[in-house]
Amino acid sequence: MDILSNLALGFSVALSPFTLMLAVVGCFLGTIIGALPGLGPSNGVAILIPLAFTMGLDATAALVLMTSVYYGAMYGGRISSILLNIPGDEPALMTTLDGYPMARQGRAGDALVLSGVASFVGAFLATIGLMLLAPLLAEVAFLFGPPEYFALYALAFATLGGLASRNQAKAALAAFIGLGISTIGLDNSTGMPRYTGGNLHLMDGIDFLVAIVGLFAVSEVFVFIERHGVGSAVGVRLGRVTVPFRDILHSGWSMLRATVIGFFAGVLPGAGASLGSFLAYTAEKAIARDGDSFGTGNPKGVAAPEAGNNAAAGGALVPMLTLGVPGSGTTAVLLALLMTLNITPGPTLFTERPEVVWGLIAALLIANFVLLVMNVPMVKLFVRILSVPAGVLLPMVTMVSFAGIYSISGSWFDLILMVAFGVVGWLFRKLDVPTVPIILGILLGGHMEASLRRAMVVSGGDWTYLFSSPIAVGLWIAAVAGFIAPMFLRGLIRRREAPEVVTDGD
Repeated sequence: MDILSNLALGFSVALSPFTLMLAVVGCFLGTIIGALPGLGPSNGVAILIPLAFTMGLDATAALVLMTSVYYGAMYGGRISSILLNIPGDEPALMTTLDGYPMARQGRAGDALVLSGVASFVGAFLATIGLMLLAPLLAEVAFLFGPPEYFALYALAFATLGGLASRNQAKAALAAFIGLGISTIGLDNSTGMPRYTGGNLHLMDGIDFLVAIVGLFAVSEVFVFIERHGVGSAVGVRLGRVTVPFRDILHSGWSMLRATVIGFFAGVLPGAGASLGSFLAYTAEKAIARDGDSFGTGNPKGVAAPEAGNNAAAGGALVPMLTLGVPGSGTTAVLLALLMTLNITPGPTLFTERPEVVWGLIAALLIANFVLLVMNVPMVKLFVRILSVPAGVLLPMVTMVSFAGIYSISGSWFDLILMVAFGVVGWLFRKLDVPTVPIILGILLGGHMEASLRRAMVVSGGDWTYLFSSPIAVGLWIAAVAGFIAPMFLRGLIRRREAPEVVTDGD
């Protein structure tokens, strides 16, 4: 009954005309962003966060808008994957394996509609899972003390490289860079300045929104400039759009299995939608009777990864809301938004600010239906957006980034710092160094340091106190396993993908 009463509270917030409008706008903008190759949900949310502050939205409204963009981008990523054979983002990679062959066979419309339905199934059921699981996990979180939280942060950093990085050492380097940046400014305990170089602008530390917009949005501008907008033309013709009822029915169980796999992959800190998409695809290929036809245009090969990655998107919200640890790169950006709005994610969030949590859950349920209705009849419109010239897109992205950051701080120094982070992000992308661990380091570095200091004060400087409880030990074991496992999984992925890539090339 508590869930029903809380959900009623959420719908009373989400069904207000203004909040409902924000959900629709967020879904539309997110689908557009997801459809543009290379942008993805992380960049999309980072680009539009300044817009939320420019509009003067309160915490609930801003979170509804950004999570609607998040879900919309997860939906939209399939469009360029199917039509261009270019993933809109990393989780959409697996969709290219069967989606693009379907498009080459003249079934682009069927593939787009099927993927839209699978995205709805995965995201909607994951939101139900979020509603049921998050309050339970919030209760468990009350058992956490300084050692457990420090181990949890270590787990987040250890697993963040995951499948999103080709090199765990580079992911670790990026995390240490982020942790180093988080120490800039006045020490909270002693009040002494650290690594400021005497610059008064750095006394308050580095604003993580400046870093996020610079590393994601501004660096994306530099990448587009470097590529001269290459890759913006549609690869295959869309043709007539129909609803493939037969494919949807035959892929029903595939969607359900992929949703379960994707949701629990999303709950794991740092795993995110990439792992959910891969596991859903490989599991379905192993289970399906026609698994040998995967990679040649099998509809189940489209439905499974789309349901998996959208379910993982919902699952990634669980650790962010209940533990304050992001489950993916995009939820790390959302965590920054919450902290900027003076909202501390964690177990107390459900009791102190229930209207925020349950308003978000209700808005996500509504957004899924909006996206389903939007993504079938409006597919042709979103496909047209793929041909937007870079000369039009780049000024819009740059304008929103600069105006948004300046409206928040009113500081010219932050604008210079944002551009500097953009240059660093561009260089790191050329060196294949992931930027999400840097963001996570800036976001969680202060909390991780505070947990370590509290643990040392309580234990009198005994470092073994960090391993003093079964929960802490379990988290440390998971952290070590999470850092090592991707090294083996990545090799498995390459072996799995190699035959399909050759087939597509033929």
